[in-house]
Amino acid sequence: MVTIAVNPYLDHNFAPIHEEITTDKLPVIGELPSDLSGMFVRNGPNPQWAPIGEYHWFDGDGMLHGVRISNCVATYRNRYVQTAGWKKEREAGKALWSGLLEPRQMDNPHGPRKNTANTALVWHAGQMLALNEGGSPHAIKLPELDTIGEYTYNGKLVSAFTAHPKVDPVTGEMIFFGYSVFTPPYLQYSVVSAQGELLRTVPIDLPIGVMMHDFAITENYTVFMDLPLTFSAERAQRGEPVMMFERDRPSRFGILPRHGDNSNIRWFESPACYVFHTLNAYEEGDEVVLIACRMSSTGVLSSSDSQPNDPEVDIPRLYRWRFNLSTGTVREEMLDDVASEFPRVNENLLGRQTRYGYTNKMANSPLPLFEGIIKYDFSSGQSQIHKFAQGRYGGEAVFAPRPGAIAEDDGWLVTFLHDHNSNTSELVVVNAQDVTAEPVARVIIPQRVPYGFHGAWVPQE
Repeated sequence: MVTIAVNPYLDHNFAPIHEEITTDKLPVIGELPSDLSGMFVRNGPNPQWAPIGEYHWFDGDGMLHGVRISNCVATYRNRYVQTAGWKKEREAGKALWSGLLEPRQMDNPHGPRKNTANTALVWHAGQMLALNEGGSPHAIKLPELDTIGEYTYNGKLVSAFTAHPKVDPVTGEMIFFGYSVFTPPYLQYSVVSAQGELLRTVPIDLPIGVMMHDFAITENYTVFMDLPLTFSAERAQRGEPVMMFERDRPSRFGILPRHGDNSNIRWFESPACYVFHTLNAYEEGDEVVLIACRMSSTGVLSSSDSQPNDPEVDIPRLYRWRFNLSTGTVREEMLDDVASEFPRVNENLLGRQTRYGYTNKMANSPLPLFEGIIKYDFSSGQSQIHKFAQGRYGGEAVFAPRPGAIAEDDGWLVTFLHDHNSNTSELVVVNAQDVTAEPVARVIIPQRVPYGFHGAWVPQE
């Protein structure tokens, strides 16, 4: 008897769903807070068709799942992000593009890759954008979750657009970058005004193309991460992986004045590592401080037979770096040895020193499953865990501040959760000031919500 291995990212709660539904007045266990008013939307990969070749979790078409909460009542809807690629495949009735683990389709008449818009979301200047770092953002209509179309800042967008732009809560500016794989400039850096106008884009020199998934901002600086997950056309021609973690290449962190350019960026070196996500950065005296989830190496974008030979590969832990602008030195320290990812803060304080941060505690599993939410108190060095019940796994916990709150942690942590025992999904709302307690509300979703990536909370106002 022959058993055919099922791709784990097309199975169980990683498997896609295909129905787009809209439902009113969802059942709630517990009680939704009366002053929690707005919409939680989460993006994630949801392939429309059976994939060509080997499927990677990052390949699926973007699908948005949204829960709107108002007057203690919750409604749900889910919609595909209708990218140009999604529409072409819908018309063809099949997949037209292969994914990240397959060779680039240079002869594909529709282009070598599709923009899936499947990774993250940002709300800026009154517009929701669905993001994928390989291409342009897509404008999304709220609360409908309908796709308006590609968003190119009136044609001013000349680069790709990171999945993790940063909105300064004080100035209202949005800061983003785009990286290029094979052709310089390998990095382009942009600032958008509070009103949504793309003000400037400047090239930043890198020695080689790298996968730069995230970055950070402080009040006055932008922090880039030139980490040794590199792209090389020469390697590909030799039949080696086009993308590879080069453990002998150092990590470089670039500190740039927000409105500066390549002439005034300063680079700091530290041992090789990889960071998918930053929690926050801030200034303290002569230092720029970065807090992020650090891995000693990563094989997440290579096929399984080319994983780095590292027992700690792809295990992220919370770290802090201190870059001293007067001495040029770097200090790097681990803040916790517990594996966690998807770091978030109260975004009303992004770029400023926060007392608290939140991450997702990883389960002991070869798959990216999260068994709880960790709340870090950086002033005391302590942490607390909101543990999901057995067989229940959650996603990135987004902080929704209480309107008019004075305390930094006065608000809620909101995330989708899946129960493997009953194969059902729900939205959980956890009091951020009492994280070890049961959720204050569990909103029962009428269909399964597959595991996904990043979410956003958009307050009602």
